Amino acid sequence: MTMRQIFARSWALPALLSATLVGCGGGGSSSDGALGLSGTATALDANASAEAAAASPPLSSLNGVSPQSLWVEPPTLKAIGVEWRINGDINRNASVAVDYRVVGSKAWRPALPLVRAQGERIGNLTPPRPNFHPDPNTYTNPNMFAGSVLDLEPATTYEIRLTMSDPDGVQGTAVQTVTAKTRAEPMPATDGKVYHVYPIGWSGPKQEPAFTGLMEAYYQGSASSDFQGTYPARVKPGDILMIHAGIYKSDRFHYLNGLPGQTPDYLALSTLFDGTYYLTASGTEDRPIVMKAAGDGEVIFDGDGAQTFFNLEAANYNYFEGITFRNANLVFLLGQKNIVGSSGFTLKHSRLYNIGRGVQDDWSGSKNHYIADNSFIGRHDPSNMMGWNGSPWTNLPNFPELLGGPNGSEYGVKLYGQGHVVAYNYFANWHDGVDIATYGDPDVDDQGLELRDRVPVSIDFYGNDFFNFGDNCLETDGGAHNIRVFDNRCFNSIGGALSATPLLGGPVYFFRNIVYNTTTSGVMKVGTAANVLLYQNTFVGSVSMDAPNQYIANNAIVGDNPTSTLFSMSSYTNYSSSDYNAFALNAQARNNFQWNTPPYDVGMDWVNPEVNRSFNSLSTTTEGTGQEAHSILITYADFGRLSATDKTNIQRLYAPEDYDFTPSSRSKLIDAGIVLPTINDGFVGKAPDIGAIEFGGKVPTYGPRTPVPGAPYGDQTIRSFSGPRP
Repeated sequence: MTMRQIFARSWALPALLSATLVGCGGGGSSSDGALGLSGTATALDANASAEAAAASPPLSSLNGVSPQSLWVEPPTLKAIGVEWRINGDINRNASVAVDYRVVGSKAWRPALPLVRAQGERIGNLTPPRPNFHPDPNTYTNPNMFAGSVLDLEPATTYEIRLTMSDPDGVQGTAVQTVTAKTRAEPMPATDGKVYHVYPIGWSGPKQEPAFTGLMEAYYQGSASSDFQGTYPARVKPGDILMIHAGIYKSDRFHYLNGLPGQTPDYLALSTLFDGTYYLTASGTEDRPIVMKAAGDGEVIFDGDGAQTFFNLEAANYNYFEGITFRNANLVFLLGQKNIVGSSGFTLKHSRLYNIGRGVQDDWSGSKNHYIADNSFIGRHDPSNMMGWNGSPWTNLPNFPELLGGPNGSEYGVKLYGQGHVVAYNYFANWHDGVDIATYGDPDVDDQGLELRDRVPVSIDFYGNDFFNFGDNCLETDGGAHNIRVFDNRCFNSIGGALSATPLLGGPVYFFRNIVYNTTTSGVMKVGTAANVLLYQNTFVGSVSMDAPNQYIANNAIVGDNPTSTLFSMSSYTNYSSSDYNAFALNAQARNNFQWNTPPYDVGMDWVNPEVNRSFNSLSTTTEGTGQEAHSILITYADFGRLSATDKTNIQRLYAPEDYDFTPSSRSKLIDAGIVLPTINDGFVGKAPDIGAIEFGGKVPTYGPRTPVPGAPYGDQTIRSFSGPRP
C-alpha cells in the first residue's frame, strides 16, 4: 500500500473538500482517496440528501453520532453561522451537508459543509517560550460542527437545511431546517426628532432647535463645572443630531468657562478635565441615535491630545457619519473586559487621523457593531516600514516602531463579542489594522460551559484596504467560531499579514484575500488555533501555519524569497487537506514544502513530536503526503502584472495600483480550481480559477466605496496618506 493510500484510508483528504464536491455534483473521492473533478457545479439534490440521512445505518457504539443542541449565531449582513453540538462520533467520520434558499423560493443551493471539531486544545501545549509571557489559554474544543453560509444578501430571510450523516448511524433528528435573517446596514430613522449642533463662534443663521456643541444637544443641558454630568439625556431612539461645519475643539483646562459673566476666551464643550465626551443614551437597532454631518462643510472633532475622546461604554446603538476625528490617543471606547460595554455602534464615511487607536471594545457582551467606508490613518512613518523586533529591523534607524505617544499608533479597530462587521475601510500606518481582542478563554457559566451570548463568534472583516503595518493587517486572535475574513487587500506588513494566534476552536475563514510584501514573517501567522480554512486567496510570500485541522484550496501562493520554504503546514492532527492550489516555487529553497503531522495512522496527538516531512517539488509532496494531487506550478507571468519585491530595501512600500492580480489571458490559473459553494459561485468558464480574482470576473472594491467626506490628511503624493486611487 502506498503512503497516499495509507493517508486516504486513515484521515481522508476528502474530509472537508470531498463533502463539498459531492454536495455540488462535482465528482468525489477516487478509489485511492484523492479528489476528482468531473464537470462543473450543479444544484444539490436536497431531497436525496435528506433521504440518505434518514436511511443511515443503525447507531454503532460510540462511533455513531447523536445530534444535540443547534444554535444559529447572530447573523451579519453577508453571513449566517451555525453551531451543532453532538455526542459520539469518536472516529470523526460524521458530516453535515448544508444547503440554503431565500424564504419563499423553491430551489435549494449548496453551501460549504460544516466543519468538524472535537478535542482540539488551544494553549499550554508546550512550555512557555523564553522571554515571553505565559500562555493564558486553556481551551478545548467541544464535540460539535460549526460553519457559515457565506456571501448572502443583507436584510434577507433564509432557510438553512442541515443534513447530518454518519456511516455508523445517526441517533436523533438528522435533518434540521432553521430560518434566519441577515442584518440590514444601519441607517437613521426617518421620523426622529432633528436637533442642530453648531461649533463655538458660528456667525451664520441657525436652524432650530439649535445648540452649541454636541453635549448641549445630546443632554438637556451642559456645563464645564461640577454640574457637567447632572443633565439627563435629551435624545431618544431615532433622534438625529445634525452636526454643522466647523472645528469642535473644547477647552478642558478651565473651570466654568464659556458661561455668562465668565471669561469668554475660555470656551468648553462640556468635556472638562479629560476632554472626553461621555455619551450614555441608547437607541435601538432600527432607531439608532444619530450624529451626522449636516452637509454644509467639513465637521472636525479635535481631541487636543485627549486620552479617550468618546466614551460610549453605556450607549447602545449610537451612530456617527461623515465626521472627521483627530488628535486623540483613543477615539472611541466601547467596552472593557469584565467591566462594561455597549452594542450597536456604527461609524460610517468618516476620517480618523493623528490618533493612537481608533475603536476599542474588549467587552464580551458587545454585539452588532458596524464600521464601514472610513479612513483610519495612524502616526507611523508614512514612507518607510518599521518592525518591532528581530533582524534586520533592529539594525535600522528609528527601531522599534512606536505604539504610544505623539508618534505611535497601535491599531485602527479592535473588537470583541458577536455579529460585528468591519468593511470597506482604509487603514494605513499602524501596528495592526483590525483585530479581535486577545481576550483569553471565552466566558463560561458555573458549570464551565461557554456562555453563548458571550463567545466571540460571527465576526466579518471584508473589503478593507490595508497599507503599511509594523505587525498584522488583520488579527482574528481571540476569536472563537465562524470568524470570516474575505475580499481584503493587504500590502506591506511585517509580522504576518493575516493572523490567527490564538483562534479558539474555529472555523475561521480566510478567502479571496490579496497579500503582497510581507517582508520578514510571511503571509500567515497561525499558531495555537484550530480549524483554519484558506480558500481562493492570492498570496505573494511564504505561507506557514501551525494548527490542527487546516483546509486549503484554490490558493495562488507565489514565492518572493529565493531561499525560503514556500508552504509549510504543521498540525498535531491528521485531519487537514490541501489541494487545487498553484505555487510559484522559491528557486533556491532547500525545501519548498513541509507537511508535519503525527504518523498517518494517528488522528490526533498533542503529546508526541510531529513527524517532519520536507519536499522540494510538488510531485514528491503529493507522493509523500497524498496532498496537492491537483495543484499546479505557476510563475509571475501567470498574472496580469506582478513582480517580486526588492529584498535589498526591506523598508520600501509598494502601491497596489502598480500590480494586477488578475490571471493573464493564457494563465495556468484559469479553470484550474475546484468548486467551493458560496466562495466561487458564478465563476467564468469551465471551472473556477485559482486565486482571489477570476479572469473575466468582477474585481472587488478595496477600501471606501465612495469618497470619504472632509479634507484628505497629509501629503497626497504619499500613497499611505492618499489611500486607494479612484
